[in-house]
Amino acid sequence: MAFKLLKKIGVYIFVLIGLSILVFLIARVIPGDPARQALGPHASEETVQALRERMNLDKPLPLQYVLWLKDAVQLDLGESLLTRRSVVADIRQYLPATLEIVLLSSLCMVAGGILLGVLSAKYTGKWLDGIIRVLSYLGIVSPAFVWGVLFMLLFGYLIPILPTTGRIDQSVAAPAAITGMYTLDFLLAGNVAGWWDAFRHLILPGIALMLGGMAQAARLTRGNMVENSMKDYILAERAYGVPENRILRKYLLKPSLIPTITVMAMDISSIFGNAFLVENLFNYPGLSRYGLSAMLNKDINAISGVVMVLGITFIILNILSDLIVAWLDPRVRLMGGSED
Repeated sequence: MAFKLLKKIGVYIFVLIGLSILVFLIARVIPGDPARQALGPHASEETVQALRERMNLDKPLPLQYVLWLKDAVQLDLGESLLTRRSVVADIRQYLPATLEIVLLSSLCMVAGGILLGVLSAKYTGKWLDGIIRVLSYLGIVSPAFVWGVLFMLLFGYLIPILPTTGRIDQSVAAPAAITGMYTLDFLLAGNVAGWWDAFRHLILPGIALMLGGMAQAARLTRGNMVENSMKDYILAERAYGVPENRILRKYLLKPSLIPTITVMAMDISSIFGNAFLVENLFNYPGLSRYGLSAMLNKDINAISGVVMVLGITFIILNILSDLIVAWLDPRVRLMGGSED
């Protein structure tokens, strides 16, 4: 299993290199001159040319990539043309805000999706199963930003009980930066009122982002449990008189979660992509909103940095899902061991 994991990590390294080449090329073929766009139309040609040379834009593309990759390996992604700061410093500032939303959405998606799937499978053909299936279809077909607009109109304006913009209210002072996640930093500082305010700002964007993944997880869990309930070992358990709840919890749920966990890893990764629109909608200062601003302003260093962070996140989540699947299914561990 360890050898299999190392082999996958090696493959992912090549994937990252391919992603870096793709992002590097796309960022440079987008119409417009990044140096001119950064300095404005009134800057002199000499000033623009000096910035091009500083960004290595005057060199051939292959040499540009080699120089960029050399700096990137040393965690130097260059300077953002938008903020005039190091891209790494910007990522450190904005990434924790996005991670807060992603963590909340992921926890709700996993817990809610599995719970709804189990309930739907347990009461197959009943009214509860029908309601959950209809809601699951609605969650899958509706994009995250549509839910964001609906929640903003409903809970921000018609029934104004939740905030719709920012990370905290203007009357609340930001906590001391420890992790960068306001909810956690407020808790570490013992400020319960600040934590509650920061948490309330996460609710609407977090729920908007997790509904699609939760609906998908519920459908997969239900389908797998209904299919597995007809297998011989489950029928044998019932024939021996094992209580239904024990069968459901001990023998049916675990193997039924394996495909769900694999899809959930991709759904959590997609939350980062959906956050581009949701963060902009809720005026939430996270990494995805920063990346969208970089794209609109052709900030090539920031674009490359944000996409590489998302790529690394996707790889980490896939590795974690492989480990969880190996823990759930002994056959995966045995197959991995046989390859050694």
